[in-house]
Amino acid sequence: MKKSLFAVAAAGAFAGVAGTAAAQSSVTVYGLLDLGYVGGNSRTASGAANQSTAVTRASGNAFGQGGESTNRLGFRGTEDIGGGLSAFFTVEWAITPNAAQNVSTGATSNRQTFAGLKKNGIGQFSLGTQYTAVHDAVAVTDPGQANNIVGNVVYMSSSAPTTVATASGTGNTSNTDTNIGYVVRQNNMLKVKSENISGFVGNAFYVMNNNTTTQTASASNNVVGGTNNNSGYGVGLDFTLKSFYATANYQSFKSTNPWSTVSTASLNAASGATASAAGTTGAAALYGVAGASAPGTNIQDNTFYGAATYDFGILKAYAQYINRQATSQLNTAQQFKRSGTQIGVRSFVTPTIETWANIGTGRFQAAGASLPTANFTAYQIGANYWLSKRTNLYSIFGAQATSNANNGNTTGTVATSNNINNYAVGIRHTF
Repeated sequence: MKKSLFAVAAAGAFAGVAGTAAAQSSVTVYGLLDLGYVGGNSRTASGAANQSTAVTRASGNAFGQGGESTNRLGFRGTEDIGGGLSAFFTVEWAITPNAAQNVSTGATSNRQTFAGLKKNGIGQFSLGTQYTAVHDAVAVTDPGQANNIVGNVVYMSSSAPTTVATASGTGNTSNTDTNIGYVVRQNNMLKVKSENISGFVGNAFYVMNNNTTTQTASASNNVVGGTNNNSGYGVGLDFTLKSFYATANYQSFKSTNPWSTVSTASLNAASGATASAAGTTGAAALYGVAGASAPGTNIQDNTFYGAATYDFGILKAYAQYINRQATSQLNTAQQFKRSGTQIGVRSFVTPTIETWANIGTGRFQAAGASLPTANFTAYQIGANYWLSKRTNLYSIFGAQATSNANNGNTTGTVATSNNINNYAVGIRHTF
């Protein structure tokens, strides 16, 4: 009898403590699973002056994953400290349902991990691995909602042609740190955001990673070692007026390692010459500081993004512009630029059928005769059929065409064109 009473008392005490904790804070487990059929085709044609044109074709398809959204699993929580002050955190990583390990072990598996404080009426700050200002803006101003299929001028990946050719089943794996359009996320970040003041919301971030390590001399008398230090900052301003929304964002990243086995920066034209062909190959190396997973060497990487949306009720219209430039800190003549403009619409044609479309154009431009200008166009159409608030079926088709026509930079320079399409049908469930 005494043991029973003791057990009841202990259970009651535990319940009281748990109830107190629950009243002060909350933790949510969330995630997303996106699986389906993914395929695509690519065609590359090239030929020097007075020579026949060589054409390379590739295609692939698979039961894949992440066509519309990258799979993920996360925890987020808040705690009301009192006096208008609250604490918050997020831990989120990528999951790969079709892989041997469903929790990714790669460096990009850490999608977000941060903690911070918020003060009502003022704003908030957070520290950890977080999205950049540009990506936060793209997330709310992209008609395709930053999906992983080819055809988006702003949110595109350096791996698109390879992905399709090898039928990896992941579509355009653009939701990584090496996105060719801009840096998506960074670690070692301090991020601040203001409250809404007369329709305006400001945000900024600072990235810092400064270390030193011993330098040694190799057999060839080259100094090696040292640390590749990454730093960066970003600022953004959003404005909302009824159905109108506009955003402007700028971010800059720098990687510095004066003692490196690479005699020049990772932007070296000789090592990245193939970037002129499709405008994509080798771009991750060219861009240098591409995120936590792929830091560059001695690169300055600057990006501006501006966008506006207007909700007409029956549809929402989008306009986007992005400009990115990577420059070697060792030789400023080594540069790689990319700009793009895109418009689109998104609408519910019925209460359960949602559609979108976008079209855009842009240009790659690199310094040096072997890296001529490459122009590109892209478009995408897609649809969701919502079975419920958490589950939808989707279909997406996108295409991109890139070409450089000698440009007269060098006699006999190879003229190249690349055409690629990517498609996916699948099911997406959020929880």
